[in-house]
Amino acid sequence: MTRKPRPDRRWGEWAHHEGTAPVSALTRCLEEEAGAIAAAAGRLDAGQVEAALALLDRCAEDRAKLVITGVGKSGIVARKIAATFSSIGLMAIYLSPLDALHGDLGVVAPQDVALLLSNSGETQELLEILPHLQRRGSARIALVGRLDSSLARGCDAVLDGSVDREACPLNLAPTASTAVAMAIGDALAAVWMERRGISPQDFALNHPAGSLGRQLTLRVGDLMVPADRLHPLAPSADLPAVIAQLTRDAIGACWVAPPDEPERLAGLITDGDLRRALQAHGPGTWATLTARDLMTADPITVGPGLLAVEALERMERNRRKPISILPVLANAGGSADQDRHLLGLLRLHDLVQAGLTSGRSPQP
Repeated sequence: MTRKPRPDRRWGEWAHHEGTAPVSALTRCLEEEAGAIAAAAGRLDAGQVEAALALLDRCAEDRAKLVITGVGKSGIVARKIAATFSSIGLMAIYLSPLDALHGDLGVVAPQDVALLLSNSGETQELLEILPHLQRRGSARIALVGRLDSSLARGCDAVLDGSVDREACPLNLAPTASTAVAMAIGDALAAVWMERRGISPQDFALNHPAGSLGRQLTLRVGDLMVPADRLHPLAPSADLPAVIAQLTRDAIGACWVAPPDEPERLAGLITDGDLRRALQAHGPGTWATLTARDLMTADPITVGPGLLAVEALERMERNRRKPISILPVLANAGGSADQDRHLLGLLRLHDLVQAGLTSGRSPQP
C-alpha cells in the first residue's frame, strides 16, 4: 500500500502529484536552506570569527593539526571540513568522538586546535571529550546551534550555526542545520586561504592528479618536444629542403637557425606557413623560395617554466593568425638580436592530449 504524504502546517499539502508540485516543494527546501545560510551570515560575530582564524593561524605556524569532530550528521560535515582544510595546506583530521574516548585521543597534541560541531551544543560524546582537550592545553573552537550551550561555554571561540527550523516538513531531519554548518566551514577555509595568501601553485601541491592538478602543475617544459629531437634548417634552405624537414620531424613545424649558431632561433616555419606561402606565390616562383622567405622571424615564444595552461591561453587569444606551435626559449620574449637559445617546441596537440583547457576553450 502506498503511504500518502502527510500535510505540513507551513507548507500545506505535501506535494505528491505529477507535474510541477514536487519541483515547488524542492524549491521550498532549497530556499529554506539558502535562507538559513543567509541568516547565519548576518549573525556572525566579528570577534569570534577573528579568534577562530587566529587559532587556525597558530595551528599552521606551529605545524600542528586541526582536529575536527562531531557525531552523526555533524560528524559527516566534520569529515568534509577536515578534507577541505587538508586540501588547502592546513593539516586537518577527522576524529571520531567514540574512538577518541577509547584511545584515539592520543593523536591530539597540546599545540593542536580542535573544532567541535554540534547543533544542540549538548552532545554527550563531545562534552566528555572537552575536559580532556582542556587538560592537554589544546585550543577549542565550537560550531554550534546554541550559543548558551555547555559546549560553547567550554571553547575559546564560538561560531553561531543556529537555524530557526530544519528544511524538512517535520522539522526533524538535519537539513538546514547541516547546510549552515557546512557553509560556515567552507567560508572559514576560504577566508583562511585568503588570509594566508594561498596561491594556485600552493593549492596545486595538494591536487597533483586529475584535471585540476594538470591545470596547476604542468609546465611548458614538461610537454615540449626537446630541441635535440629536431633538426634546424639554414635560412638559405630551398623549398624541397623545407618540405623534407617538415616531413622528417613530423610535428607540424621546423625551425630555422643561422649556420654558425645552430641552437639560436632565427625563425619558425609551420605547415600553415608553407601552405600560405605557396598560395601567395605562383608556381613559377616556388623554385626561388627559401626558408627565410617562408619563416616567421618573430614568433610568439614561451619559457619552459610557464604553466602549460597559460601557454594554451596565449595560443587561443592570438588574433593575428592561429597558433598551433610555440617555440620554447631560455629567454622567452627576448628580441631577435638577443641570444635566443631554443629549448624545444610546444604543440597545441600535446596540450590537448594532456587534458588541458583554458577559459577560452569550449567545455565538454
